Amino acid sequence: MFRAAFLLKNIKFVTTLEKTSKFSSSYFGTMGKKFKNKDLAAKLGVSGTLVSLVLNNKADQHGIRKDTQERVLALAKQMGYFTSLDEKNELSSVDEKPGVIGMIVPSLGDPFVAGITPYLQKAFASIGVGFSIITRDPDDQRFDRLTGAFKKFFSGMILVGDAADDTTIRNLRSTDYPFILLEKLPKTLRLNTVCTDYSAGARLVTNHIAKLGYHNIVIAADRKSIKADRNNLNEIEDAFSKIETINKPVLLEFDNSASDSDIDFSQLDKFLRPPYRADVIIVMNSFLVYPLMAILRKKKLRVPQDIAVISMEEGAGFDLMFSPLTCLRKPLPGIAIKVANMIWSEVRNSGKGKFKRQVNITPELIVRNSCGTL
Repeated sequence: MFRAAFLLKNIKFVTTLEKTSKFSSSYFGTMGKKFKNKDLAAKLGVSGTLVSLVLNNKADQHGIRKDTQERVLALAKQMGYFTSLDEKNELSSVDEKPGVIGMIVPSLGDPFVAGITPYLQKAFASIGVGFSIITRDPDDQRFDRLTGAFKKFFSGMILVGDAADDTTIRNLRSTDYPFILLEKLPKTLRLNTVCTDYSAGARLVTNHIAKLGYHNIVIAADRKSIKADRNNLNEIEDAFSKIETINKPVLLEFDNSASDSDIDFSQLDKFLRPPYRADVIIVMNSFLVYPLMAILRKKKLRVPQDIAVISMEEGAGFDLMFSPLTCLRKPLPGIAIKVANMIWSEVRNSGKGKFKRQVNITPELIVRNSCGTL
């Protein structure tokens, strides 16, 4: 089953037929001020001519990049350009379609969803667009039939991770509906995507481990998520294969279907003692970290003195643990801004934009005590 979770705070829902002026005054303090192209150009560090071309819908004719157009239009909206036109009863050459953007997620319990939501709210509020979240159960057969209803309610959609299944993508593409994929990179189709650059993240982790002088690596992953994590695992294994001083990592899959306290970590035992004796455990999924750390304490293994631990995902409270955890941190503010600009551009182009972009954003390695580095 799925359920809608509307996460708006002081954001007015509007339909695609409503005028921008109905909500512009709620977000921008530019009412009554004259809009000047040179002011916008100065803020963006571009020429006044470029701003004029974008606002007069001539940017494509002069080869102005799509991301530059989006920056100009987003800031113009914040500065009250469309509001001033509405007050004068003038029409803009730029097609404005304010409304509500829907984000379909596999689960509200996903740490990434919880982390990115506040930044997306802020990003969409800055351009006067509503935002809501819908959870989807992959086993819900009714979802396909309701996709049409979502298209009537939302101006555009963001599909996160496994929510972007082939059937849904095919359905949306067939009607030129505005949508983008977040943390999902299709193998064959060229679509608008925003993803964390796991290749760069894997290199950050492996290089850091090599500097610490570790040789034996165990990778802990959730069995149910292994298919979705396969590309990321390949990136990690490939990065390790290029470092001669590190042995080939051992991949262990754990069943997270039971409660955290009941996860069976017994298969880890033989890798905690000679002849292999792991130096570091890399945890693929943040929800495995707490039960794993509990098992290590139960076995009287100290972190990082006896074994180091690094997470490929950031989780709540990692900095407050007894041994603060080293982890990869996704650049959530940057992701949110890129997502908001990209989906807004798709809505403006009615899903018929000629250019499809794949944006990869490099994560940050947050080094804490759990990896053995003070």
